[in-house]
Amino acid sequence: MEARIQKIISQWGIASRREAEEMIKRSRVKINGILAHLGQKVDPQRDTISIDGQTVSHSQRPSLIYLLLHKPPGVVSTCDDPQGRPTVLDLLPQKLRHGLGIHPVGRLDSDSTGALILTNDGDLTFALTHPSHNIAKTYHIVVKGHPPEVVLGRWREGVFLEGRKTRPAKVQLIESLAHQSKLEIILQEGRNRQIRRVAEQLGYPVIQLHRTAIGSIQLQTPKAGFLSVGDYRHLTPEEMIFLKKQIKQIPIKD
Repeated sequence: MEARIQKIISQWGIASRREAEEMIKRSRVKINGILAHLGQKVDPQRDTISIDGQTVSHSQRPSLIYLLLHKPPGVVSTCDDPQGRPTVLDLLPQKLRHGLGIHPVGRLDSDSTGALILTNDGDLTFALTHPSHNIAKTYHIVVKGHPPEVVLGRWREGVFLEGRKTRPAKVQLIESLAHQSKLEIILQEGRNRQIRRVAEQLGYPVIQLHRTAIGSIQLQTPKAGFLSVGDYRHLTPEEMIFLKKQIKQIPIKD
């Protein structure tokens, strides 16, 4: 059955769909010896797909892997970085870094820390990063100053970013410090640097941002204990059930 080339590369666990698109743009992918283009449809049963001169196929697809990483600051949420900064893959053992197609699901910016899912399941990545997904993500942040309740109320109701209002969020004051405030934010969307941009717009810039949970997947659990900064663990069967339920709620279309 024909499908777009970037979808096939993603489904085979070679790279995320976004990274597959970048591979194609950089002329790294060929179909039957001819450079591929974005959106091109191929039949994996009939066509030969190669990346960087090496033929790839469904039979070479590695076992699916699902990890939770506690991302430290100063590490970028990509598989490689043109600026030479450390990436989340650098935190994994050598056997997981290459040849398995493991990549981050979504992003935390370089200065942010906390929970990040890594996998080589392209369909999972596509579903969890789909604009219509509604997985709640929990953050603990520190902002400058002491936002009053009326400001927190505005944040809860939604703030306009680039002409579009953010979805309602749960915002709770955890602690007031001398010149700062600690808040818990629970979002069901993930626009680029959304928390930092909203906080800046409201007049209380973010000093620290830490993601504690992705739905029911948490850095600290009764069974697994606390996942230390820079460490990773495999997702539990219960966490996989949670993710599969999320995927079923989102139609995956080519």
